[in-house]
Amino acid sequence: MPFDVASFRAGFPSLASGIAHFDNPGGTQTPAVVGDAIARTLTGPLSQRGAATVSQRNAESVVAGFRSAIADLVGGDPGGVVHGRSATALTYDFSRTLARTWGAGDEVVVCELDHDSNVRPWIQAAERAGATVRWLRLDPATGELDPASLDVIGERTRLVALTAASNLLGTRPPVAAVAARAHEVGALVHVDAVHHAAHAAPDIAAMGADLLVCSPYKFFGPHCGALVADPALLETLWPDKLVPSTDVVPERFELGTLPYELLAGATAAVDLIASLGTGATRRERLVSAAGAIAAHELRLRGRIEEGLAALGDRLTLHSRAADRTSTLFLTLRDRLPAEAYEHLATQDVLVPAGTFYAYETFRALGLPVDSGLRIGLAAYNDDHDVDRLLEGLTDFLT
Repeated sequence: MPFDVASFRAGFPSLASGIAHFDNPGGTQTPAVVGDAIARTLTGPLSQRGAATVSQRNAESVVAGFRSAIADLVGGDPGGVVHGRSATALTYDFSRTLARTWGAGDEVVVCELDHDSNVRPWIQAAERAGATVRWLRLDPATGELDPASLDVIGERTRLVALTAASNLLGTRPPVAAVAARAHEVGALVHVDAVHHAAHAAPDIAAMGADLLVCSPYKFFGPHCGALVADPALLETLWPDKLVPSTDVVPERFELGTLPYELLAGATAAVDLIASLGTGATRRERLVSAAGAIAAHELRLRGRIEEGLAALGDRLTLHSRAADRTSTLFLTLRDRLPAEAYEHLATQDVLVPAGTFYAYETFRALGLPVDSGLRIGLAAYNDDHDVDRLLEGLTDFLT
């Protein structure tokens, strides 16, 4: 089905500012329906969870709604959906829990394509346990995962941590193939789907992910995170927790009272995306909507790539993978990225310069950290945004 970008944009009050947002990989703008859900939940009858009063039942309903929505988004089981403050916090929590079973001689595999939140927690946990860290490598010439580096997965591998899409380059590595190799040796696979979920409806089973994290604020929701796993796997894991708190999964992993209003906002964001698609179930509508949004974003990405190519050797585009999101990372030949960011900002075009927490990816590319610009599209970007972006870059570089 065609994607009506004008109608979609109308639901975002912040877009009335006139800013052309290409900072979306760092967090999207929030639609009114999400803000309304947050306010309605926070100001309505609300108590600790229970069944005796409407306020308690409201809290129960919000939690169940969140688990169901995130499960539909990623094709998972609601009973395996864990809320967290962020994907980073969840990854740290689970790395500490999993590392209790690691020791000298065990190996953990991380990837140069990843956001540091799916690298550093595992490295630090491995170091504390005395385990060895191995690397899946990036081929800087192609922007792809180097297939030869999969050989680091071996009989001593306990866990493989891999992104479903690079938040810097947009590259989508072959997660399913990596997971299959990991499962052959009995290793778990932790997939960072934070960037991927902003551009697709992830399929946790097809990926072969044992653990998967995503962040609703990357797809129009509030600032929080979610981890999804098979409830049977979660039953085998015992995190640090308070004595009176429940041992039931997934609540076992959720520390303190849940922010019910944020859960409601995340559910509203998922429902908004689903409303753009067709199908008998919410999962089917989410997959349908993701396809329509992807087609829209890829068309805009093509326009941007043509415009960047017209600027010749004034810049280098490092996003080259055959399979990637509508996210572009580029470096400039004779100008500082911070200067480009500032110039574009004067025209209300927001294209950030920074590390983007992609520390290892910069190193693998042979570039200084904080040496380029990232252009990230979202569903609400339109042709006028692209026109302004290309005009601003051309004006800056010529």
